[in-house]
Amino acid sequence: MKLTISRPPGYVLSAIAISLGGFLNGYDTGSIGAVTEMKYFAAEIGELSPFLRGFTVSLIMLTGAFPSFFAGQLADRFGRLAIVAAGAFVFTIGAALEGAASKLGMFLAGRALCGIGEGLWLSNVSVYITEIAPSARRGMLVSMPQFMACAGICAGYFTCYGSVRIESSYSWRAPYIIQAILGLILTVMPLFLPQSPRWLLVHGHRDKAIQELKRLDFSAVEAEKDLLGPAAEQRMAVRQPGAVEGLTMLFRQPYRRPALLALYVLGVVQLSGIDGVLYYAPTLFAQAGIEASQASFLASGLSAILILAISVPALLLADKVSRRSSIIVGGCILTFCMFTIGSLYASNSVTPQNPARWLVIVLVFVFGLAFSATWGIVGKIYASEIQPAATRSAASAVAQGLGFFTNWIVAIITPVLLAKSSYGAYFLFGGICFASVLVLMFSMPETRGLSLEAIQEAFLAPGTAQRGRVVSMLRRWAGLGSSESSSASSQASESAIELRDVGGLLNQDSTASGVEAASLASESDGVVRA
Repeated sequence: MKLTISRPPGYVLSAIAISLGGFLNGYDTGSIGAVTEMKYFAAEIGELSPFLRGFTVSLIMLTGAFPSFFAGQLADRFGRLAIVAAGAFVFTIGAALEGAASKLGMFLAGRALCGIGEGLWLSNVSVYITEIAPSARRGMLVSMPQFMACAGICAGYFTCYGSVRIESSYSWRAPYIIQAILGLILTVMPLFLPQSPRWLLVHGHRDKAIQELKRLDFSAVEAEKDLLGPAAEQRMAVRQPGAVEGLTMLFRQPYRRPALLALYVLGVVQLSGIDGVLYYAPTLFAQAGIEASQASFLASGLSAILILAISVPALLLADKVSRRSSIIVGGCILTFCMFTIGSLYASNSVTPQNPARWLVIVLVFVFGLAFSATWGIVGKIYASEIQPAATRSAASAVAQGLGFFTNWIVAIITPVLLAKSSYGAYFLFGGICFASVLVLMFSMPETRGLSLEAIQEAFLAPGTAQRGRVVSMLRRWAGLGSSESSSASSQASESAIELRDVGGLLNQDSTASGVEAASLASESDGVVRA
């Protein structure tokens, strides 16, 4: 019997290939902390003070924030893949400078260029995958860069774990040689990938878009319904805004609500403290009374492995679990972790003799894992998919830029807060998590399984975001609704109730094979029939 292995669809291969950008982002995160502690780095570059080390580590986020604000406008004009390639080229130059540095100034210049490159490509990677993915697989595919970032963190740490044994400056230069090679691959790769059909249609290249849809192995039925039909053509026949106009459009009706929601999801929620945990976990563990050598291993090695492990089921279940449920449940876990740790320190329960210190260690792990499995995955999916075609790149890029900036703030202030108080930082981040859960609970419609065009119809039509959810809660309290774990038809009914308020009742259903399909909104009564 001959075993035949079928080739994955083109949209899957393209998503995996472009997700190399996420891997590079994670690889730097996983390696920079170890690099700055290596003896040959100190001998070549010099000893870094705590502030200078924090500045060196976080510089890539600061410089990445600024190009992110206009990366979307550039992508709208020149194409998603062109800007990814440009950003990868700048990153390659920066990684090469870091690897060849003999002075701190040269090393910082390289990190600055790497940040500029990441700022150009990160948001556009997510937008590209969002636009090429079919509705039923979009969540899993858009979460691929985040999964690859987790894999990059793990690879970066273990690269340094191995290279530190090299008795020369190549012990710290090796990670940057690898980054430069991977950056060059990412620079060339867009030349061989299909362009975004939605971008081509917006620019009037219908024939080229049809060719790219074939290369992507995109469903002909879904393409005709959502991309090539008369209604879709009318939606896409819009004048492309200029750079300044593209930014101001985000804050005008009818684009304001999805744009502000994306800014909140990718920007403000980063103030939850996740980067404080990722960068300064050894400090957190040492503060809890763990020996320095054990703290370094627990924080860097074990956490990288566990975060990668939790990302696998999160990736596979991205299209099975409600976006709202993931955000709300994840936020509650994050809030609980921060408040509990803060309370333990405030009550002076964390001592070398008290078992409470191990509870702190466990909760730090739980915090990182919960963020990676929920907010880290769903945030990028949601921020990209809720945007209309006219502002998708601009909104995603600005949100990514805000995320870079808030991450930088957390990376800078965390050691200061920890030095001032053993518990203040935890209560601050816990309060931000709690506030974020409340805001998103009342402003976040469900989008799982819906086409981008159907989501656009929902957000751009008039209505209130609360009415449908109030009806849904009343039905559950009365025993007429159902939980997230009920049948697929009950989930579809509840999603429909939640979205009626924002224009058109968007329904979804599952066939016997489990393939979901979202239908178009009817202009006559605003009801979508599956």
